[in-house]
Amino acid sequence: MKRRILIQLDSDPQPSVFDRVVAVDAGAEELFSYGSVTLEQVTGLVHGAIFTRSPADLSSTAIFIGGSDVAAGERALKRVRETFLGPLRVSVMLDSNGSNTTAAAAVLAARKHVELKGAKTLVLGGTGPVGQRAARLLASEGASVTIASRALDKAEHAAAAVRQFVPGSHVHAFGATSAVALATALRGVSVVIAAGAAGVTLLPAEVRVGARDLRVVIDLNAVPPLGIEGVDVMDKAAQRDGVIAYGAIGVGGSKMKIHRAAIAKLFESTEHVLDAEAIYAIGKSL
Repeated sequence: MKRRILIQLDSDPQPSVFDRVVAVDAGAEELFSYGSVTLEQVTGLVHGAIFTRSPADLSSTAIFIGGSDVAAGERALKRVRETFLGPLRVSVMLDSNGSNTTAAAAVLAARKHVELKGAKTLVLGGTGPVGQRAARLLASEGASVTIASRALDKAEHAAAAVRQFVPGSHVHAFGATSAVALATALRGVSVVIAAGAAGVTLLPAEVRVGARDLRVVIDLNAVPPLGIEGVDVMDKAAQRDGVIAYGAIGVGGSKMKIHRAAIAKLFESTEHVLDAEAIYAIGKSL
């Protein structure tokens, strides 16, 4: 068998050390890391991956797309797929800024405690890459999803994108402009995922404690002040005022397992395209 080569395409000047360590721990025997990768460079890099081994050996080559710019990663994934030529292809994974593995881990945490089909859920900071992916995964499980943002127009745009991605889904927008409005939005909501910018409190403790239907809160921000006040970054299914709570590090263990399993999956065939939904499916199988 050929040595397993993972080709890391990173939008940042310095390819992520985090992603490189996970790749090695997941079984990549050789790691080719490229930083500041532009869309124009992707085609040549993919050609180098698919033209150097016979089709029978290409399952030992794979591509990982990372970096802090999620939009750039999405464009790179599209270009990678366009460059494949019939059987001359390799498996590819997108996890720019950890958005797919983090969203998958968050929704899987909620799924442990709540039947998501038919559940009312709220994604705070839902217009960002992690929030939108969490909303997509919740919607795909049959949950009713409200995407909240301080800018209603951004929330409406994100909700429309999720509805288009998950046909028939129930996804709504909400402008989180005050504590009173937020308390109203929480009526009937059983799951809250906070996926906003670091250091911004999205759900104050007094509003959280007053939400009578709330069963699970998941805060993906590890930088104080946390996104959900009263949740500790280390919480993992901890009880907080009668509600099950997860902090960023509490979710992190599951995220790491999913990340490693997804990298290993890349080397099983040449057919895998691991975006949010495929990565979530891997997490469900663990």
